[in-house]
Amino acid sequence: MNKVNKTVLTLLITVTIVIFSNGQQQPIQINGVFPQMTVVSDHLNRSEAGIGALLPWANKLWAVGYVAHVHGSGIGLYEINEDMTSRKHPMSHTGTYANRFIHNKSNQAIIGPYVIDTSGNVRIIDDLKNYRLCATMQHLTKPDSMVYFLTMEGFLFETNIYTLKSTRLFDLVKELDIPKSAQVHFKNGYTNDGKVFVANNSYYEEEFQGKRSAGRLAQWDGNTWTIIDKNPYVEIAGKNWSAKDYGDPMYATGWDRSSVILKFYKKGIWKTYRLPKSDYSYDHAWNTEWMRIRDAITERFLMDVHGTFFEMPCLSYNGNIMGIRPICTHLRIVPDFVSWRGMFVMGSDMTDNSSGQPQSGLWFGNIDDLWKFGKPKGVGGPWYNTQLKAGEVSDPYLMNGYDQKTVHITNHSNKDIEVTLEVDYLSNDSWNKYKTIKVPAGGYVYQVFENGFSAQWVRARIDKEAEVTLQFTYN
Repeated sequence: MNKVNKTVLTLLITVTIVIFSNGQQQPIQINGVFPQMTVVSDHLNRSEAGIGALLPWANKLWAVGYVAHVHGSGIGLYEINEDMTSRKHPMSHTGTYANRFIHNKSNQAIIGPYVIDTSGNVRIIDDLKNYRLCATMQHLTKPDSMVYFLTMEGFLFETNIYTLKSTRLFDLVKELDIPKSAQVHFKNGYTNDGKVFVANNSYYEEEFQGKRSAGRLAQWDGNTWTIIDKNPYVEIAGKNWSAKDYGDPMYATGWDRSSVILKFYKKGIWKTYRLPKSDYSYDHAWNTEWMRIRDAITERFLMDVHGTFFEMPCLSYNGNIMGIRPICTHLRIVPDFVSWRGMFVMGSDMTDNSSGQPQSGLWFGNIDDLWKFGKPKGVGGPWYNTQLKAGEVSDPYLMNGYDQKTVHITNHSNKDIEVTLEVDYLSNDSWNKYKTIKVPAGGYVYQVFENGFSAQWVRARIDKEAEVTLQFTYN
């Protein structure tokens, strides 16, 4: 046998081993993507085919798809096995779902309208399967047998986890005084500190122009609904520690014209922080989808918001938010992510009906691969055409984890002002003066920070009443 024939034979044997090892064809994989796992709608009613939630349970990875406004067909509930084979479950129902929850008392998992026991047996909640489900939450008074479901339309249900009987409790559009002219887009809910918290991210042209405020971050204590903020919010998350010495903090993410908003809650007190936007395309209720805060690895959070992944702790001390650092920027829509069998898995929403047959895939990799994505960058700040009082101090704005930094200040008033920048490099509300910048009436000034200079947070203080825009550019 000549050398060429030996080489060809070796290649054929190698290919055969790869494709037919163990007598079975092995799944194709390209850079962490398995094309055969793609969630694809059929052509009966083309809409979207996003992957709304992921959940490791019953020795499998479960994924649930979603369409837009419950209009679409061909997708459902998916099971993924350790050999990277998958199937659509026979009980699949096409709908709009992005919720997941573990009900520990009954040892059942909830994903979409499906309830799954530890043996992988699936039941469907018929009362809820035709609603756009965005959150499942712990019940305030009957946590052993009941859970709450929140729909994107703003309906709050309670459901018996055994009988699956559901009862509607509230229409939050009415309870939270959301303008009738706005399309509601509730995104998530969470139970903490004896309260139910909900987020609605309505944001359209009227919100951008400041003519309407339809977004909501709100809470219910079992008796009364209270509006916390009227900006758009997409995520509320925490750990629900049984050991309260970890502080049991909770986070909520949203945005306004100025920046990403990060709300921090602990023991009944809210603090507001601000983060850069890496991409303005997320400034719309439809384009945000579900930007999550999830467990990346045990007792560690990842936060995806406005095109940036951040690492953050899930604990706190002395009522302060601990250090947050950007990992990467990206162009993805990531409705959910999870760790499974040593891999980091991301869902997606990739192709809708405007680009052909709707479909979305899963990405499997290592969590450290995130650091190979785009380098962190962003724009934002605490003030955007903001009317300020003399001596007013801004919310803290993230500085840690970015390279080149510049601050831009515009004075929209007819008098000279002084803006003092202060930094907190320990993330403990200990502020130090960095520099005072004079800005003439109707003028603009920028300040480039020294190479290598950074702190955890930066904030601004103004000396007199004025209308000011103050934005940071991080490259």
